[in-house]
Amino acid sequence: MTNSKKTSKNSSKSNELYAIAETSGQQFWFEVDRYYDIDRLNVKEKDKITLEKVLLLKDKNSINIGKPYIEDAKIELEVISHKRDKKILVYKMRPKKKTRRKMGHRQELTRVMVKSISIGKSAPKSPSKAETIKKETKPKSKKSTI
Repeated sequence: MTNSKKTSKNSSKSNELYAIAETSGQQFWFEVDRYYDIDRLNVKEKDKITLEKVLLLKDKNSINIGKPYIEDAKIELEVISHKRDKKILVYKMRPKKKTRRKMGHRQELTRVMVKSISIGKSAPKSPSKAETIKKETKPKSKKSTI
């Protein structure tokens, strides 16, 4: 009897490296060489952006989960363009009052392309001043018994 399971090598290769990061108050699933629309950022086109709030990072062999963020992990993005989302209509009506309000909204967006996802090992952090200063303890005075 033959094995009837179909293995898709292409789908596993596309999911080799991805990261879940927080930006614009939302969490996005980032993959390399894909573009995403996030809330408008105050940067020019062709600029590079680095996201450091990485929640999860998966590579070929392992999965790293942050508490809440992964240290030394970063995602490098390049700004492609600024655009506006499609219009959303908001209609408010108060019944029996003849009050109606119709408003529209178009969200400002920035389209970014993911250039790289990496986790880098940086030099160990030097201890801060508060950690290096130890509390001075007063020596206990010996009670003299006469």
